[in-house]
This record gives sequence, structure tokens and C-alpha cells, in this order.
Amino acid sequence: MLEYDFLAIGGGAAGFFAAINTKIKNPSLKVGIIEKQGKFLQKVKVSGGGRCNVTNAISDPETLSNNYPRGKEFLLEPFKSFNTSHTQFWFKERGVTLKTEKDGRVFPVTDSSQTIIDCFLKESKDIDLILNSRVESFIQDDNYWKITLADGKTLKTKYLLIASGSDKRIWDEIDRLKLNIKEQVPSLFTFNIPDTQLQNLQGISFPNARIKVTKSDLIQEGPLLITHWGLSGPAILKLSAWGAYLLKERDYKFQIEISWIAKSKPKDIEKELRAVFEQNPKKNIRSMPISGLTQRFWNYICDKSNISEFQKGAETGKKQIAVLIENLTAAKYQVDGKSTFKEEFVTAGGVDLEEINSSDFSCVKYSNLFFAGEVLNIDAITGGFNFQAAWTAGWMISERVSKN
Repeated sequence: MLEYDFLAIGGGAAGFFAAINTKIKNPSLKVGIIEKQGKFLQKVKVSGGGRCNVTNAISDPETLSNNYPRGKEFLLEPFKSFNTSHTQFWFKERGVTLKTEKDGRVFPVTDSSQTIIDCFLKESKDIDLILNSRVESFIQDDNYWKITLADGKTLKTKYLLIASGSDKRIWDEIDRLKLNIKEQVPSLFTFNIPDTQLQNLQGISFPNARIKVTKSDLIQEGPLLITHWGLSGPAILKLSAWGAYLLKERDYKFQIEISWIAKSKPKDIEKELRAVFEQNPKKNIRSMPISGLTQRFWNYICDKSNISEFQKGAETGKKQIAVLIENLTAAKYQVDGKSTFKEEFVTAGGVDLEEINSSDFSCVKYSNLFFAGEVLNIDAITGGFNFQAAWTAGWMISERVSKN
């Protein structure tokens, strides 16, 4: 039986960061990572469209924690010890140059997730990397953890980290520990809208839209994208994160209200429409898109507002202007289902944070057992925040393990 000081189950972001930093801080420790697949860091590889959104520019702990629908209060203290500025410095020290984009997202300058993967693999040269090894069970054995693999091999470790994401077999083992687990539900998903006219506008984006789920307090502003299945973009993804449980309760069938031009109030839109029509009384309305809207989208709005092909500005009355305003600032759509991207799938739910010590991400009931990553009831909106939670957890765990 191989013996370790520290083992991580799960070769993803949290598992690697905890293992690497534990070994760096205390080289004498025997450290290993167990991964059931044939490759490590697969979510890192596909994240950010293959660019890897490493973290975010927001570093103030309180402001940073506000980006977590689940985990906000829990993460506040850990972020005081290791936040986004620490993450960027960590990578910089290892020769990885990062860049910050206008929206605050941070990427490697190479725009390639392989840069991050290569960094981790280089830093883990003195760590046992155990691939193609599915964990069958882990049980506490005289203050150690005994791990049994599917091939019958057994490993023993003083400290164990569970960072295995949504692996059902691991969840069954966690359940045997009698820990409180919050139901896992999808987060960060897009909306399916069975509206052919809308879907035909795929590819059109809006820099600042507002979306509200009717009969709820859920509302978000931000970039919005029309897709061939409905709607996507940061505003939709944020809405899905904050509304993960409510939208699950509604079986992902609900109504939304959209302002395509959130920067403008209805009265400002009315003023702009009236000014355009009065200044161009003989021009076709369809040839006069307002507020920077694309011609294709303006034609769509005119169709929805019953503006005929050759209708002039001077021929538009108060009622039609009101309909135009409604379709621009309070358009109603029925959502019928969601779409998730398997590789970047994020869930709300997991091990209840009341079971975890925020000082080092250890289990309250088992002081030498740690949890990090998606297995915890922590999730964030888009922008590099989910990875930051993994880096912070990994760092805090390494602080504890390396000193014992």
C-alpha cells in the first residue's frame, strides 16, 4: 500500500493548485493527485473558449465575494488571504504573463489554456500524477484515509482532498460520511426560446440589455447575444446563476421581459423616436434604426410592431410608438428549457458550507478531510470567479497541510 502525506481526488483546477502549493511549501511531503480520466485539467483546457479565464481584476474581498450566488459570506475571509491579485502574482512568478480585458476578465496573453496547463504540469514534476484511476471508496482508518481504486490498488494518506466535481461514485462516498449536501442544480446556462423570428437573428448582440424573469425579483443587465436556440451572453448566464434554484422549480419554463437598450429609459426612447420621425417625415421608418440597433434587428422590431414596409415617419401615431417602445424596452418571451455546455458545466449545490471550516476548507467532522471546487456549495457568475474560488481553496488547504 502506497502511503502519502496528501492526496487530491480530482485532477482539476482545485486539486492541482492545492497539491502544487503544498509541495512548494513543504517539499518533504509525499503528494499525489488521482484522476479517473486519461488527462488532467480538462475543464481548464476548455474554459473561456479554450483561452482560460484564469481570474478577474476585482481584488477587494467584499466586492469579489459579491459575485458568488452561493458562497458569498463563506469566501469573504479566505479572499482576504488569497484573492485575484495573489493569483495573478502566483502565475507571474512562474513566467505566465496575464492580461486584463475591458470587462475585467483575466487571460494568459497567449489566449491559450495550454499555457496554464503547461505551468501546472511543470510545477507538479515532484508530485505523483495518477491517471486513469477511478476511486471506488475512501474510508477513515486510524486518523488516515484509505483509498481503494477500481483496479484494486489501495492508497493511504494523512490528508485527503475531495475535488472531483460531479463524479457520482464520489458523491455516494461523501453521502456515507453523513454530511449535509445541498441539491445540485445547473447554473450558468442559456435560455431556449422557441421563436423562429428571434432565432433567425442569431449572431446579433447588444452591449447593454436588461433581462427580468417575470413574477420574480430576478433581474440582470449586461451584454446579450441572440443564438440559433434563443438567448445567451453574460446577462443571461448571470441571471441563470442567481436564479439557479428558482428556475429549476419552474422546470426551466418561464417568461422573461427584455429591454434591448437598457441604457435608455422608455421616455428617452419615445423622445428619440418622435425626434427621428419629425425630422424625417417622408422617410421609411424601416430605414431609420435608432440607438445604434442593426438594420436586421430594427426590421424585426418593426415587424413585431406592425410597421409596414413603406410606412413613413409622418404616418406613425401615438399607439404605434407605444408598441415600438414596448418591444424595445419590455419585450416578453417564453423560455422553454435551457442549454448547457458540457465541458464548462457549472452546478449550484454540493457539500453544505456549514460542514466546512472557512479558514482552511477542512471538514468540521473530519479535520484531515478537505473539499474544494464544484463539490462544494459554491458557484459564481461568469468572469473567472469560479476558478478564483478553486485557487483560493487550493491555497488555503496548502497552508494547513504544509505545516503539519
